[in-house]
Amino acid sequence: MTMILSNRATAQTKVAAVIKKPRGKTWRDYSVTVGTIVVLLVLWEIVARQTNPILLAPPTKVVAALITMIGDGTIGKALLASAKPFATGFVAAVVVGVPLGLLIGRFRYVEAALGWFIIVGYAMPMIALVPVFMLWFGLGFVVKAVMVATMTVFAIVINTWNGVQNVPRSLIEVGTAFNASPARILNQIILPSVIPSIMTGLRIGIGKAVIGIVIAEFFTALTGLGGVIVEAGGTFQPDRMFAAVLVLSVIATGLTWLVGRLERRIAPWNHATTGNA
Repeated sequence: MTMILSNRATAQTKVAAVIKKPRGKTWRDYSVTVGTIVVLLVLWEIVARQTNPILLAPPTKVVAALITMIGDGTIGKALLASAKPFATGFVAAVVVGVPLGLLIGRFRYVEAALGWFIIVGYAMPMIALVPVFMLWFGLGFVVKAVMVATMTVFAIVINTWNGVQNVPRSLIEVGTAFNASPARILNQIILPSVIPSIMTGLRIGIGKAVIGIVIAEFFTALTGLGGVIVEAGGTFQPDRMFAAVLVLSVIATGLTWLVGRLERRIAPWNHATTGNA
């Protein structure tokens, strides 16, 4: 009997190790990704060279324009002008969105009072609010930060809210049975379970924030990367326009990657039990 129990325990340990071991990307995965990018760039180059240069620039000219814009300081000044309101608005959205999502998901009356507003806000086309924000906050730094925060906060709230509602009820009941206070249940049971959902909200929010800063710069003072895009489009310089778009894409991708790395640090168990097939 002892031998049977020992073998069973050993088998369970091996199964647990297999389940918890995440599947990392192999060189084949990276080669497929790189190959896809190369094919798309080649197709873009071929199509662009057969198209009116006023309408589309090939990747080689876009890279050349990007190097020129970096050298003359255009990209640096635009990045600085966009980064400050972007960071301010995004941090404000996180500070407001995460606690609000926890409250809505945890307390039924808060959900009844504010849940409908969050859903309506998420579904609303935020570009319609730009003229209103311009009247309220002017054309400078504040309106950009407010636009970024407004575009971002609803995604963070909804993902946090959904994460709280997906916490197993049995865990909360166990905490209640051991006379844990609501604050302790929130800190030690709910919050660790919700971290992956919060991080998903942050990743989605980064994309929303980039859209928000660009929209704000389109409609307000022509500064930042959005201003560079508008100016290049108005003067029929697609190479400069795509160069600015490329910079925005790289920044958004890099920030999303950083959030993913942060999630792996503070919630490693979420990646230890999942993997791509």
